[in-house]
Amino acid sequence: MKKIIFLFIAMLMMTLIAGCGSGDEGSSDNGGDSNEIGVTYTTPETGATHIGMEKFQELVDEKTGGSVSVELYPNGQLYESEREAIEATQAGNIEMTVLASAPVASFNPHFMVLDLPFIFPTHELAYEALDGELGQTLLDELPEQGLVGLAYGETGMRQLSNSEKPIEKPEDLSNMKIRTMENEVHIDTFKEYGANASPFAFGELYSSLQQNVYDGMENPLNLIDQMKFYEVQNYLTISNHAYTATVGFMNEDVFNGMSEEDQESVKEAAQESMEYQREEARNQDDEGLETIKENMEINELTEEQIKEFKEVAEPIFDQYEDEIGADLIDLARSYSE
Repeated sequence: MKKIIFLFIAMLMMTLIAGCGSGDEGSSDNGGDSNEIGVTYTTPETGATHIGMEKFQELVDEKTGGSVSVELYPNGQLYESEREAIEATQAGNIEMTVLASAPVASFNPHFMVLDLPFIFPTHELAYEALDGELGQTLLDELPEQGLVGLAYGETGMRQLSNSEKPIEKPEDLSNMKIRTMENEVHIDTFKEYGANASPFAFGELYSSLQQNVYDGMENPLNLIDQMKFYEVQNYLTISNHAYTATVGFMNEDVFNGMSEEDQESVKEAAQESMEYQREEARNQDDEGLETIKENMEINELTEEQIKEFKEVAEPIFDQYEDEIGADLIDLARSYSE
């Protein structure tokens, strides 16, 4: 009888161990497997990022013959802040995120080169830099953070809005409470202008502006329109003070768990969909401006006014030279020379 009981317990233990092993194989913390890509982002379904990700979803299915599927989680429904989305992707709680490049700098300071004030004066120069040596250099470093960079899209040229007055010179920002992204370069740049700058979760920004927690903020035209920030802000300054890319990346272990063919297909799909997303973002900027004109007082900085903002912000380049690297800063500046 003892032998029978012993054999029964041994068989039960073997079954349990086998069951645990089969449940873990190829799985991520959010319950998917290596052939399922969940994508999280904070921007809304109406935004260019979501439209670009719908294209990504379509292209991945097409290029992999259905062997890889994509699930989309827009509007911060999983993670309200970009930092949370990055950390979740690192941990494998979600396979992929697409977000503004600025918060990535909290994990890799070299990305701060993209946030230097007025570093890219036009969209075209920004594309040249991001799709060229500068952008690839930054993506190549992401595996150090447990991530694999796929492609760059567009968040857009950033503009200033506030509830108090038109902004025409740096002193106009003095003591103004300005919301920024979670990015030290952005924060310190606005401090150079005399503002009281600090980050805040994008998903809660509308209510914070409505409740006067902040006097103003800075965002691309398309997001000002889609998030209806014009309802809680009175003045818009077309400043183009910074260009923000969108960057898509995956958890490194999930990406490496795919076949080489699927890896290549996913990368190709990301690059094609991000090019599509850029076009959509530019179109939405144009369309958004028309709506904003009906709801806000708008002024556009002249070349002389931009020069003044640049001069005041110049110390930022020296302040961050050690963290970013002089070579990277020179490389970024070379695209605008």
